[in-house]
Amino acid sequence: MPGSLLRVGVIGYPIDHSLSPKLFNYWLKKYSLNGSYEAYAVKTNEIKTFLSKMTDLGLIGFNVTVPHKQEIINYVDHLSESARRIGAVNTVSIKNGLFFGDNTDGFGFIENLKQNSNFQNFINGDCIVLGAGGAARAIVNALVEVKAKNIKIINRTQEKAEILANNFGDTVNVLNWKKRHESLKNASLVVNTTILGMRGNDQLDLNLNVLPKKALINDIVYVPIETKLLKDARVRGNPTVDGIGMLLHQARPAFLKWFGKDPLVTDKLRNYMLDSKKNWN
Repeated sequence: MPGSLLRVGVIGYPIDHSLSPKLFNYWLKKYSLNGSYEAYAVKTNEIKTFLSKMTDLGLIGFNVTVPHKQEIINYVDHLSESARRIGAVNTVSIKNGLFFGDNTDGFGFIENLKQNSNFQNFINGDCIVLGAGGAARAIVNALVEVKAKNIKIINRTQEKAEILANNFGDTVNVLNWKKRHESLKNASLVVNTTILGMRGNDQLDLNLNVLPKKALINDIVYVPIETKLLKDARVRGNPTVDGIGMLLHQARPAFLKWFGKDPLVTDKLRNYMLDSKKNWN
């Protein structure tokens, strides 16, 4: 029915940490749309049961957060190319009883850089990706899609980095973690996809001395909003982009798909979301 309530949500376990309800409900109110967004605490062994209740819950889709981004692939009927290459799903849409899985993390990464930097200037040199987990996979895939010339993965476990690089061909190479400092010499973009620097974890040990002054530093960590890596880069004069924008932009494709509106990511929204978490710094 036209004007009927459109229900969506996010599943994960635990789920209390998720900022998605705050974000989506902000947009729903801003654009005066008749929808709701709720968080559902779903354990891994409860996914199948939860999906069987979609009709009863009236959901037209849902986001997926840790620890289910890989597991949910076993339950969707169709995977987007991005989700297939990345091996993880963060957005599921439901149509005619079928589940369509997508991954929008790479989109969020690129759009965040585009909004906050002269993006094209930073993909012509070495693009250094620190880490080889799920976020790194999405970011490497996104860099390949925008035709970044030299993508180099550096991870503490080199074998994991090599497995990731092998999925993407000759444009992606692996460097030894011990050589991470000197690898910055020709970098135009450095992205930290690890949890190093996140509150409660060890700091990222990265010496920026040989990094070109024009190179862009991006940390996808957003608690704290300015990590030590970003602060060190800013102090020496490098342009920096923090991680909150990636979180906001990755939600846009799902909102557009479910509600027919591509929402704006504005300074007002950014400040609103930062206010929703205590002690960002």
